[in-house]
Amino acid sequence: MEDNKSSKGLKIALGVALVLFLATGFYTLNLYKTSSDTQKQLTEEKELVMNDLNAMAKQYDIAISENDIANANLVDARTRIQGLIDSLKISETNVKSLWRYKQQYTSLQKEMDVLLAQNDSLRVENSYLATSLDSTRVRLEERTMFTDSLLVQNTALADVVENASVLNTVGLKGFGVIERTSGKLIPTERARRSDKIRVCFTVAKNALVQTGEQELYVQVIDPKNNTLGLNEQVQFDDKTLNYSIISKFNYENESLNICEFVASKGDDKFDEGRYIVNVFNAKDLVSTSEFTLK
Repeated sequence: MEDNKSSKGLKIALGVALVLFLATGFYTLNLYKTSSDTQKQLTEEKELVMNDLNAMAKQYDIAISENDIANANLVDARTRIQGLIDSLKISETNVKSLWRYKQQYTSLQKEMDVLLAQNDSLRVENSYLATSLDSTRVRLEERTMFTDSLLVQNTALADVVENASVLNTVGLKGFGVIERTSGKLIPTERARRSDKIRVCFTVAKNALVQTGEQELYVQVIDPKNNTLGLNEQVQFDDKTLNYSIISKFNYENESLNICEFVASKGDDKFDEGRYIVNVFNAKDLVSTSEFTLK
């Protein structure tokens, strides 16, 4: 009887132990499954945070690339995001760590909204400023072109006035003359009979020329290419002029007839041949003529 009771009690104890073993195994299996699911979920969450951070980094890259001069605040924020991405890659995947990264992401998201809004505002202002500068540059270029055009016109006008405001001569003639003791002059074409060469011309009226004392240089060149008369030199910039005589007169804005005399050297007679007569106003040749002595 007692053996039966002991056997029965042993069976009950074994049954209870089996139940406890099965319950423990089920609990352990269930706990493992829960832990695995949690780890998988944390990994997925980590990937989502990583994707959000990468997307944020790309937005900063775009904003920075749109500026010729990178905004220092954008560059600093982009650097901090990259640091957070690098840290997240090697971090442990647990609830505490992931929560901390999510908080940092949220803070960076708010900062990014402010920075990008400021950047957009600056970009609009810069665009307006660039447009304004372009418009100003166009106006300056137009003004410069207009000024250059006026300068060219004024320079051309000044050249015209300068060229026009000089004395000119007309009717230039040269010929040999015989000079009588009475002072009477007789024109001649004979070289050996000529005592002097007479040069006559008319100073043309020019209202642009100042009245008062004026002078012209007369040059007579003989058949041997010698300059007769004084044969002195005068320098004008890079030009040297040999002249026979300086014709000085008082100009009063009226046409004026002038005659000058050029003698041969010493007692020499004039050579036969062609003679050239030039009249210069300073270095500028204003009139030329020629004649022949036989």
